[in-house]
Amino acid sequence: MNVFGVGLPEMAVIGAVALLVFGPKRLPELGRTLGKTLKGFQSASKEFEREINKAMAEPEVTASDASSESSGDTGLSQSQSSEDGADVVQSSLPPSSEG
Repeated sequence: MNVFGVGLPEMAVIGAVALLVFGPKRLPELGRTLGKTLKGFQSASKEFEREINKAMAEPEVTASDASSESSGDTGLSQSQSSEDGADVVQSSLPPSSEG
């Protein structure tokens, strides 16, 4: 039996030390808490793995696809969108105090 790289003799020593440190009354409570914590970590790990697999399965959008879609959908020329961008930048700047 080998769990987390710990064999049966090592588990027995850990159990004996835990029994001495925490006592027989608190040991079952600590075992339940440890079990719930490990179950929570395990479910979070599975959810994370599921999300990663889901993201890997989604089709990728290449840069050329994105640029052709964005230029075809807007109908604006490059200079028009550049001018609009300049207007946005100028409107976001604080007024200058030239005088």
